[in-house]
Amino acid sequence: MNPGLPARFGMVAAGALSTVLLAACGGGSDTSSESSGEAAEGYPVNVETLFGDVEIEDRPENVVALGWSDAEAALALGVQPVGVADWLGFSGAGVGPWAADLVDAEPVLLDTMEPNVEAIASLNPDVILDTRSDNTQERHDILEPIAPVVGPPPGVEVTYGTTWQQQTRQVAQVVGEEERGEELVTELEDRFEQIRGENPGFADLTIAVGAYFDGRYGAYVPGDTRADVLTELGFEYKPELVEMADGAFYADLSAELVEELDADLTIVFPIGDVVDTLNEDPVLQGIGSAEDDRLIILEDQELSDAFSSGSTLGIHHALDEIVPMIQETLEG
Repeated sequence: MNPGLPARFGMVAAGALSTVLLAACGGGSDTSSESSGEAAEGYPVNVETLFGDVEIEDRPENVVALGWSDAEAALALGVQPVGVADWLGFSGAGVGPWAADLVDAEPVLLDTMEPNVEAIASLNPDVILDTRSDNTQERHDILEPIAPVVGPPPGVEVTYGTTWQQQTRQVAQVVGEEERGEELVTELEDRFEQIRGENPGFADLTIAVGAYFDGRYGAYVPGDTRADVLTELGFEYKPELVEMADGAFYADLSAELVEELDADLTIVFPIGDVVDTLNEDPVLQGIGSAEDDRLIILEDQELSDAFSSGSTLGIHHALDEIVPMIQETLEG
C-alpha cells in the first residue's frame, strides 16, 4: 500500500457484479460508434497494457479516470472525466490546484485502492483509465466487465510505477490526442534537460527522498514518480535504498534505519499535519545530511502534493518551487 493513500472501501461482491452492471448500464455502454454506426477518425485504436491489448472502438465520451493522476493526464489532453479517483484527497474535482482550472464540471469522486464497482458502472463509462495502479490482475478483473480497462503499459514491474511519459502517451492514445500527448512529453522533457544544463553539479550528487506517515519513515525509490523526478534532474539515487525496496516503490524504515536517508541531498515530506514532528525529531535531524544543512523538508502541502502527483501538470508546478529550494540548499 502506498503510504498516505486515502483508503476508501466499498467494493461490490464479485457475485453481484452482473446485476450491478445490468442495473447501472442497461447491460452495456452506449458508445458513439453504436449510435452513429461509424467510428471517429483514427478509431478503433489498440492500446498495449500489462494485461494484454485493449481495443477502443470509438473516441470515448464517458471517461472514468481511476489510476493515480489519470484524471490530470486526461485534463491536460482536453478531456473531462466523468469519474475521478481522488488519490491525494483533494476533494472537489479530485485533482490538484494546478489542474483545477481545466475542470468544466466536477466529476463524481470514486474510491481509490478498492474500486466501487457499482459507482463506476453507474457512470456508463466508455473506457476506464487505470494506467498507474497496483498492477494486480485481481483489480483488472474486477473492472473489466464494466468497460475496456487501460491498465499500466507492458513492462511496468513496480506498483504505481508507470512513468509520467508512459501515462501521458497511453491516455493520449485512448482519447485520440496523440499529437498533443507528444507535445506535453516534449515540453516537460525539455524543461528537465534545461534544468540539468543549468545545474551540472546535480549529476555528481546522490539523493534520497523519504516520507513520514503514521509514525514511521520510509523511502521512495526509482520507479516511483517522486524519485524519478529527482533522477530526471540529474541526481543519482542512493543505491542502498533501492536494494532495501527489493522491487517495490517504497521501503519502510525503522527508527534504526532512518539514517539510510542520509545522502548528498535528502528530501523528506510529511503525510498529514506533522511538519513539526519532522523538524523536531532528533532521529531525522541527526542524520548526516540534516547536520550538514542538506536536508529539505517539504512543509507546504501543495508542493508535496504536486511533487507526488506524477502528472505533467503537477510536475511542472513542483519544479517551479523545488528546484530553487534545492539550489539554495546546495549553495549553503
